[in-house]
Amino acid sequence: MERVRFMTHGGKQILLVDLVHCSADEVEKIVRGLPDHLSKQPPRSALLITDFTGASFDEDCLRTMKETAIFDKPYVKKSAWIGSESLPTAFRQDVSKFSGREFSVFRTLIDAMEWLAKD
Repeated sequence: MERVRFMTHGGKQILLVDLVHCSADEVEKIVRGLPDHLSKQPPRSALLITDFTGASFDEDCLRTMKETAIFDKPYVKKSAWIGSESLPTAFRQDVSKFSGREFSVFRTLIDAMEWLAKD
């Protein structure tokens, strides 16, 4: 299964980053590959959902997530997180502050897609 893929909802193209049940090493590897997908998009156009459900984290993958969030910022219009309960609250706040990006949190994939496709 492709862990990073585009899908369409409400006529909008949305990039899904599927980290469901990934180990910390897998999370880091997948997140490192995001710039390859996002840098091909026009500036401030990408709609992004990251699903963290059941994923594991360590210091290295959390650092990679912060660095990638900064690199991807010029390409992302809106970001949504689902399943982020496994992420420490302090980390969620830290990555937002560090990257200067907002990450809206949703309970379900459909809620996140609806919100992203709204504008």
